[in-house]
Parts: sequence; structure tokens; C-alpha cells
Amino acid sequence: MKIKDGYILRNIADEWIIVPIGDKIHDFNGLMVVNETGSFLWKKLLGDCSKEELLSGLINEYEVDINTAEEDIDAFIDSLFQGGVLDA
Repeated sequence: MKIKDGYILRNIADEWIIVPIGDKIHDFNGLMVVNETGSFLWKKLLGDCSKEELLSGLINEYEVDINTAEEDIDAFIDSLFQGGVLDA
């Protein structure tokens, strides 16, 4: 999985916001705000990254159990797919 070209993550007023750039401005519906964990996962997804790599990274970075980490990753990935931001 990898973040599609045309999207960047910016910290604005202490919030992480996914911002479309270039031609993606016309395709993007709404606003996506992510938390610190989401920004961590986003940065991993800038390069091609598997779910297993996301899970390992999240568990190593934060004090979280594997089940919670998996649920959080699944929800985050789903929201990115629905927003058209993520390539499989």
C-alpha cells in the first residue's frame, strides 16, 4: 500500500490534515484530519508498506497491544481507501 501522488500531510494549528495538491484538489471531497498515530502511519505509507510493516511499526512506536493496533490500522486504511488517497 502506498499514498497516491497528489496528497500531503500538514500540521496546521496542532492538527494533522491531509491536503490535496495539483489536480487532486478537484477530486478530493471534504477534509481529512488524522491524529498523531494517523500521521505516523501516513509517513510509513509514503513508501510502499504492508499491513504487517504498519503493525510492527505501530507496536514498536507506541505502547499498544496487537489487537488494538490492528483495529486502528484497519480503520485508518479503510478511511484512506474511501477518501481515494491510498493505492493497494
